[in-house]
Amino acid sequence: MTTLQPRTRPKATTPAEPAPARGLAARVSLGRVFAPVPSEFLLIASMALLLTVFGLVMILSATSATATARGEAPWEIVLKQGLFAVLGVPLMFVASRLPLTFWKKIAWPALIFAVGFQLLVFTPLGHSADGNRNWITIAGFQAQPSEFLKLALALWVALVLFRKQNLLSKWQHVFIPLVPVAGLAIATVMAGKDLGTAMILVLVVLGALFFSGVKLRLFILPAIAAAGVVAFYAVTSPDRMRRFMSFLNPNCLDDYFNDCYQPLHGIWGLASGGVFGLGLGNSREKYDWLPAAANDYIFAIVGEELGLIGCAVVLALFALFAVGAFHVIRKTDDPFVRIAAGGITIWIVGQALVNVGVVLRVFPVLGVPLPFMSQGGTSLLSVLVASGVLLSFARTLPEAVARRQAAIDLAAARRRAAASRTR
Repeated sequence: MTTLQPRTRPKATTPAEPAPARGLAARVSLGRVFAPVPSEFLLIASMALLLTVFGLVMILSATSATATARGEAPWEIVLKQGLFAVLGVPLMFVASRLPLTFWKKIAWPALIFAVGFQLLVFTPLGHSADGNRNWITIAGFQAQPSEFLKLALALWVALVLFRKQNLLSKWQHVFIPLVPVAGLAIATVMAGKDLGTAMILVLVVLGALFFSGVKLRLFILPAIAAAGVVAFYAVTSPDRMRRFMSFLNPNCLDDYFNDCYQPLHGIWGLASGGVFGLGLGNSREKYDWLPAAANDYIFAIVGEELGLIGCAVVLALFALFAVGAFHVIRKTDDPFVRIAAGGITIWIVGQALVNVGVVLRVFPVLGVPLPFMSQGGTSLLSVLVASGVLLSFARTLPEAVARRQAAIDLAAARRRAAASRTR
């Protein structure tokens, strides 16, 4: 007796099946675009935007008087800065959409490009300012290539330490190729005599090393070596030694018209602001009394016009930015994310603290801008893109937290199973 087998319709020949697949693909794609983001994403993005807008307002206030005195429109300088903000904010959100694999693949090319870009300062495109050769001019726009080197170095160091995470107990694998390559990149900045930027680059490398989890002795050795190199360059430069000695001079009025002029006017600007400030736009130091009022000393203008309250708001915004970034570092389970986010956070927050310390005369004049707020298009563009990288890392947190919770649940289930077997 024969049995009849039911016919099975070939799956590939049904013409109606592709439509649901396309609909599913569309739903998945839209779901990824409009998926809710973690609180760290919102915190980092909102602080970056608020600091950028705050910076534009203060740059307008700090430059309007001197621009008018030169016969220019009072808003001309802030329009140039705003152009970089209009370019940088979309780039920040574009960078936030890029996958983690992209940042790992681009680390080496980014470092090579950044070093090559930095070397342009030694070509006819480069020029010096205040004794440092760290700027180039292209089509009327002035740029500081070393700002992009900070982000490239953070990504590259993270990639190297990520690939060697199982070998970081041996000093050879920690130092090679990290120290030679990073040293070469920082040397291109030191060749232009920009010690302040070189110190920030050293902070980026040390911050990445710290968050990679290397042994403390392997972390301290590069820190001591870096401090020794910085001290050597400071001692061998008469200009830097003169500024450092004026910083140590308690009676700085003796040298008022020379190296003490700018630090004193910065302190006087902060002091005259009091608690509530003189009012937005009412600064007296901006009338060409304070050099670099819109650049390295923008925090002094904030204190003079908005007082202690305005300074506290700026510091609170940076503190909240740091909280969001450190949450990314703490919650991730990817070593690359932890190391790269650590280097970027130390760069932005550390540079902000150094800038504020210079204005308060806690540190000697180092010539580093206040991130997001100081005048300088390349500085603003680089920190906005770096913030976009942090936002990209923040998007990976829900999956990291879910994997960690699944591992905890699995371990608990195994313990319960083992306990039940022993009873």
